Amino acid sequence: MTDRPDIQVVPVDAPLRPALLALGVHDEQYAFVGRVADSLADAESCEGSEPMAVLCDGEPIGFYRVEKHARTLAGVDFEHPTLGLRSFFIDARWQGRGLGRLALMAAMRDMALRHPMARDVALTVNLRNAPGLALYLRAGFRETGGLYHGGRSGPQYLMLCALPR
Repeated sequence: MTDRPDIQVVPVDAPLRPALLALGVHDEQYAFVGRVADSLADAESCEGSEPMAVLCDGEPIGFYRVEKHARTLAGVDFEHPTLGLRSFFIDARWQGRGLGRLALMAAMRDMALRHPMARDVALTVNLRNAPGLALYLRAGFRETGGLYHGGRSGPQYLMLCALPR
């Protein structure tokens, strides 16, 4: 890997699926993001859900989903047109290199380009997920003051960030 990795985000297609299915996180992180196979299957059955791959120098290293209807994240309506971000992760073998921040920035730019009507991105992050919370705060997300209690692993902060323009 070079000093400046080329981080790109692309919609998941059939050729990417096998490499994405091989990705995973550390055991303790599964409570927060789940497994790629489950998220892909869920995305296929959810209208408005876009599975996305994170590539580093062309190699799949991460995954996330864009929800065209952010209400699906926490059951609340938003003041402005808002997208949802869920299941964001970097593979365990690639963690600790600052790639999560770069991937999140690439995802935000991509969402702004592909969804020009959206103004904000919402996500939920488990209260026990300190690394995830730190990443989102550094990226400009802010807590809305509300908690989402519907997650399988306990309460989650509901966070919001403006898309880059």
